[in-house]
Amino acid sequence: MRINKSRLIASLAFLSMMAVALAQSTTSPYSKIGYGLLNDNATGIQRSMGGVGYAMQNPRQINTMNPASYSQVDSLTFLWDIGLDLTNLWSKEDGAKGHNFGGGLDYIAAQFRITKGLGGSFGLIPYASVGYSFGTKWDKSSERRIGSGSINQLYLGFGWEPLKGLSIGGNVAYMFGTTSNISQVNTTSTTVYQRIVQVRDYNVQLGVQYGVDLREGKDRLVLGATYQPKKSFHGHTWGLYYDVQDIVQDTIGYTSMNGKHEQPHSIGVGVSYTYDRRWMTELDFTYQNWHDAKYHPLEGFEVNTLKFDNRWKVAAGLQYSPNRRGSFFGAMSMRIGGHYTHDYINITGSNLRDYGVSLGVSLPVPNGKSTINLGFGWDHRYSTKVAMIEENYLNITLGITFNELWFWKSKIR
Repeated sequence: MRINKSRLIASLAFLSMMAVALAQSTTSPYSKIGYGLLNDNATGIQRSMGGVGYAMQNPRQINTMNPASYSQVDSLTFLWDIGLDLTNLWSKEDGAKGHNFGGGLDYIAAQFRITKGLGGSFGLIPYASVGYSFGTKWDKSSERRIGSGSINQLYLGFGWEPLKGLSIGGNVAYMFGTTSNISQVNTTSTTVYQRIVQVRDYNVQLGVQYGVDLREGKDRLVLGATYQPKKSFHGHTWGLYYDVQDIVQDTIGYTSMNGKHEQPHSIGVGVSYTYDRRWMTELDFTYQNWHDAKYHPLEGFEVNTLKFDNRWKVAAGLQYSPNRRGSFFGAMSMRIGGHYTHDYINITGSNLRDYGVSLGVSLPVPNGKSTINLGFGWDHRYSTKVAMIEENYLNITLGITFNELWFWKSKIR
């Protein structure tokens, strides 16, 4: 086998440029807590199915949720998946209503075959994101709160099928990014309090899948699982305090995150069933032990009693692909799904939760294997016990999966 090297070099250069442009569409005030809102590594196709993927196997789709799936990639193709995200949010608190809009590049991923039973993937995916802007006014003063930034993962992974039906894999990622939370108080002067978290770290994810063909290969059952170990975050966190009219900024509590901030054990399990090669359904469960993960609040900028809850999520999805080799409509794939999440964010004893439904479609590009993936999702986010902000948001994802012939056999002369 031989690879088109010029295309590979161009792809790596493109990925490097997109790393600078990666932006998150988060618009929730809840993202000011902890590390922000977490991402489950789901692509646009997977989000259209409720965010499932631990047991997903498709040679024409990239599954960054379980690296064991890379072993199932087509033999002669190179896959690119680029996703854009748009979010329209409506919020309500004590009768007051708000509206916000966000969007940007969500992820970039590539997948390729190395040899029989061995595939690889690389890309850029979000880990957590912060984004909000709101304020309060009094008679002679006001306060403005602004949050921005994200923590991203530049990953490289491999999936191997050592035995028929059994696949194992792993992702190694470089984590990087900076989040900022600003409180701006306006009286006779303007005072700024800013909390900054800067991560420079690594991450590891392991995965396994086992698939069995049934009914003469027309049906298939797949079991999948992933594990992400507990580890300390590496990076720094600090605060800034200054008056906008002053040139000098006071740096407060500059601290190494190592040993004081941790990522928890994370486990994901799923089961999928494909019927008649057309219908595929999957059920997933995610569990993250955030309650026992260390988090050291920044003195004077965060509540010292801040704590996290264990995060868990249930997701289910259904996909229908009429006929891949048929007409334009026959080659379409249609999806629907839903999820319920018990989040890790806890505010004064009130836990954050959200649930939602989604649907999507993949439209084939004429005269090719590439697809345009369009998804829609509606979610409701709320807190328990203490009534705080309620959020409803419409999410639109637009993705393009390029499936190109980048590998070919050399001719015998």
